[in-house]
Amino acid sequence: MKQKKHWILPLLAFGILPLMAADNPREIIDCNIIFEQRKAEIIQEIERIDEQQQALQALQSATQNILDQKEADLKKREIALKDAQKEMEEREAKISRLLKRNEEVLKQIRGATQSKVGETYAGMKDSKSAAILETLPESEAAGILFALDTKVMSKILSKMTPQKAATLTQLLQKGPPFEEEKEPQTTPNNIAQ
Repeated sequence: MKQKKHWILPLLAFGILPLMAADNPREIIDCNIIFEQRKAEIIQEIERIDEQQQALQALQSATQNILDQKEADLKKREIALKDAQKEMEEREAKISRLLKRNEEVLKQIRGATQSKVGETYAGMKDSKSAAILETLPESEAAGILFALDTKVMSKILSKMTPQKAATLTQLLQKGPPFEEEKEPQTTPNNIAQ
């Protein structure tokens, strides 16, 4: 069997196939027709692939244009946001400066008011000043006494009831601000806890 294969291959290649093709020209024509048809199909397929490739390139180009526009819009928004943030920071700084200045003016006004009130009480008789201060809320009375000279303050405290004088002395020892601490109100909810 091996020997047959040796002589069959050269025989096919050089002798029989050309003879067979020459004997049957119709098969050659049929092959040419098939090749031409197949060639036309391949050309159509190549044209279809080219169309798809062009459509893909157009889609990529349109997508890139949209992305570029979105990026440009984003940059504009970032710049606008940075500008707005900078403006807000400037406003906050301005407000902070105004607040500090207002606090200083308020302190000056309070100081001037306290000194005038203190001068008024210092000019009054000790017993009259003591009687008035005893009727005021403790925080206000302590504030007025704090603004007075030590000698004047001691004279006024000596004319008050011992309980009121003791309370005001305790407030004066704590120092300003002399605001009263408010005790939490007891409600049924607080008691239950």
